[in-house]
Amino acid sequence: MTIRSLLRSTILASPLLALVAGSAMAQTPAANVLGRLTPVTDDMLKNPPENDWLMWRRTYNGWGYSALNQINKDNVKNLQLVWSWGLTPGGTTQETPLVHDGVMFVQNSTHLIQALDAATGELLWQYQHRLPDTVSPNGVRTKAIYGDNLIVATRDAHVIAINAKTGKLVWDQQVGDPKKGWGYSSGPIVANGVIVQGMTGCGNAQPGGCFFTGHDPRTGKELWRINTVARGDTPEGNSWNGIPLESRYGGSAWIAGSYDPEQNLIFAGVGQPYPWPAVINGLLPKSADPKYTNNALYTDSTLAIDPSTGKLKWYHQYLANDTLDLDYVYERLLIDLPVNGQTRKTVVTAGKLAIVEAIDRVNGEWLWAKETVPQNVVSSIDPKTGVKTINPAVIPQIGQKTVNCPADPGGRAWQATSYSPRTRMLYMPTVEFCSNTELNPLDPGQIYTGGGLATFNRVVRPDSDGKVGQVRAIKLDDRTEAWMYRQYAPVTTSTLPTGGGLVFAGTLDRKLLAFDDTTGAVLWTSPSFTNSIESFPITYAVNGKQYIAVVTNWSSGLGRLKLITPDIQLPAHNPHEVYVFAVPN
Repeated sequence: MTIRSLLRSTILASPLLALVAGSAMAQTPAANVLGRLTPVTDDMLKNPPENDWLMWRRTYNGWGYSALNQINKDNVKNLQLVWSWGLTPGGTTQETPLVHDGVMFVQNSTHLIQALDAATGELLWQYQHRLPDTVSPNGVRTKAIYGDNLIVATRDAHVIAINAKTGKLVWDQQVGDPKKGWGYSSGPIVANGVIVQGMTGCGNAQPGGCFFTGHDPRTGKELWRINTVARGDTPEGNSWNGIPLESRYGGSAWIAGSYDPEQNLIFAGVGQPYPWPAVINGLLPKSADPKYTNNALYTDSTLAIDPSTGKLKWYHQYLANDTLDLDYVYERLLIDLPVNGQTRKTVVTAGKLAIVEAIDRVNGEWLWAKETVPQNVVSSIDPKTGVKTINPAVIPQIGQKTVNCPADPGGRAWQATSYSPRTRMLYMPTVEFCSNTELNPLDPGQIYTGGGLATFNRVVRPDSDGKVGQVRAIKLDDRTEAWMYRQYAPVTTSTLPTGGGLVFAGTLDRKLLAFDDTTGAVLWTSPSFTNSIESFPITYAVNGKQYIAVVTNWSSGLGRLKLITPDIQLPAHNPHEVYVFAVPN
């Protein structure tokens, strides 16, 4: 039985449930619910109320963890659907709902932005941002709340502010020209009173690459801009093998960063060069001029940015000269960890190679690495610097087919890892697969107009046990693996650890699972959703009751992995929905 049919049959079979739901809605009209909304302050963002989910990974440190424990190992088996909300059809979505003071904010793929009663699913207001006909209706992963406003980035390169109580537009700042391919796939983070937003779309042959911008939250005015592709006659600017600036492409900044208030620094990731193959983009063969290197800074790096000024304090590059679309753009977790007998302030992340790495968040010093999924791209990692030696057999060449593991969607993708202070474990969704890779070179005299210029034919690893989807739990204090769950269907959501000793994750075959956070035992499995789950589950509480919420989607991101799991059939036209669960009183 699917969740949708289960909801229908439950409501039809239980007049009492319908009466109770109707009574609850009657007692909480929109004016009362919205009237409880309080302004979100800097102090609130530094220490969010446990009942709320105020930003993409809930807290500035990027952990994606909630201390709520009403839903726990003992009662999670009783978890039931309490309400759902249908989103507009069309496009794709990888939505993270936000919740503040009992109000849930969701963005549809069509850029219809809605406020819902987080306890009942009642619509409180909606605002439609009109996309140009030339821009596809795809969702944006994240949003922000600051002051009285919901801050939203759009696929047509606008940053807008909507009054959280009324749904009225407060301001609209256009940052890039969507006709040139600029746009946003993730929203901002607000740090020290500044909205920080990363630009995407530089794979559309925009010369000079992408950038981050800082904005005034009162007006949306751009305060500063920092480029993700280095320039100038500096070691960083000369790291592009002598390629002129107008021929440097890439460096997308498409995931919101983390923030350390103590240092007043944003830690944000940068994507790969474009087009992907180094023999096409000009990074190979390496220039004979000793002035030039071919690392292609600041691609595949962490940037430490002062949000007040936009100044770059330091950077660390994880993968120089990325030629396989294996970007390191994802979440940055800020965790204090023991390293060689000392407690270090670290930034922990992993790119598509699914190699977990830690650097010092004060100075950018590389500390350690932990490999997870089988891979053949990196032959070795320098134990002092973290510099990687790349297997020459996997570097794509024109006219040759190469095999690289993992394939381009990554051993881990944009589905975020998370960290629990209860267990001191990192919880990572991973996928094991490979690619038969071929290049699509430009014809002589042909001008590059965008795209990767490579074909990745994704296949199951030759020695695979068939269980391509995993959740891994890694003890960060000593980098040992605590447990690993394996199944046929890829795991296609971020992980959500809670104070109840649980870790939630969703799968391509339309289920949400709850794991024991210390053993990996599956304690609860949802009925089948009407669509696959490719988003960021959250948890929150209203009037003392804890809820788990997740958004469904179809055929984006890791949904492409249905090619290596053909037995998993996805509905072709079912809409996206918000599903909310709780344990009965």
